[in-house]
Amino acid sequence: MKRKVLLIYTGGTIGMEKDYTTGSLVPFDFSTIFKRIPEMNLLECEVSVHPFENPVDSSDMGPQEWRMIAEWIHKNYDAFDGFLILHGTDTMSYTASALSFMLKNLGKPVILTGSQLPIGDLRTDAKENLLTSLYYASLYENDEPVIKEVAVYFEYKLLRGNRSLKYSAEFFDAYQSPNYPILGQSGVHLNIEKDLLWKPKGDFELDIYLNEKVIFYRIFPGMNFESLLEFKTPEAIVLQVFGSGTIFNNEKTQNVLQELRNRGIEIIVISQCVSGGISFGKYSNSNIFTKIGAISGKDMTAEAAITKVMHILNNPKYDKTFSELFSENISGEVTEDF
Repeated sequence: MKRKVLLIYTGGTIGMEKDYTTGSLVPFDFSTIFKRIPEMNLLECEVSVHPFENPVDSSDMGPQEWRMIAEWIHKNYDAFDGFLILHGTDTMSYTASALSFMLKNLGKPVILTGSQLPIGDLRTDAKENLLTSLYYASLYENDEPVIKEVAVYFEYKLLRGNRSLKYSAEFFDAYQSPNYPILGQSGVHLNIEKDLLWKPKGDFELDIYLNEKVIFYRIFPGMNFESLLEFKTPEAIVLQVFGSGTIFNNEKTQNVLQELRNRGIEIIVISQCVSGGISFGKYSNSNIFTKIGAISGKDMTAEAAITKVMHILNNPKYDKTFSELFSENISGEVTEDF
């Protein structure tokens, strides 16, 4: 029996072609994808295509589109064995992270992929990314899905979605998972590391709650730190600091952070370093965060930390405090004993 995969095309380079009149990239009719990539007909899975009515550039993707994708997967969950989302590369890791929280206890594969060059380009990476992603989206053993989480496949590597980040705008090998091993790799053989895969803790459930009153703020030497107080509406601030969790050690910094906490604003601290993470107390310049009740993002990516905050902040479906929830490993986004 062939597995059924629902392919959701949202937009992005992978669905573009060159308009030779203007020289610009424009979306093509994605219903013709089987003609453009006839190899899809040779796969041992049945592919149904659901394109966005109006394809969206990845820079325009956000909570509204994340909810649309999550709801479409939920609506079609029982009818398909796996799901493939074609997405622009610039914000793919944000979408993958958000979906990992909204699709609770996912029991089937949800794979995201895209490309650096359009399908019609002679040197395109689109075909391999698409075809291998379909393989992973339809991978079953003993009538059970092998992958039960949101993952990103790109340039021969399968990564946990909420551990991935785009690190190159130029190379085909554009994605990394700096703080978690890759889940699988495509070569002569298509491999997968089963021991590294996430295991759901209950029944599948949709939760599309997202609180958009979140600010991301990166500190830098010489900045006017008091400018943080000018933001009037945030309920949480994801603060990206130096190294393992250090910040300017002066009275002004302490006063600003304390004032933010007095306003009831949650402060989540993540590192500017790509690899590694936050360790309060390692250096004295991190002690202020413990004093004011800030929360360590440990080794989470910025994309995962931001979308996790958006999902759990005042979410009525949770009965724990924000601090308790953020410290939990909800869908494999953080190393528990970091």
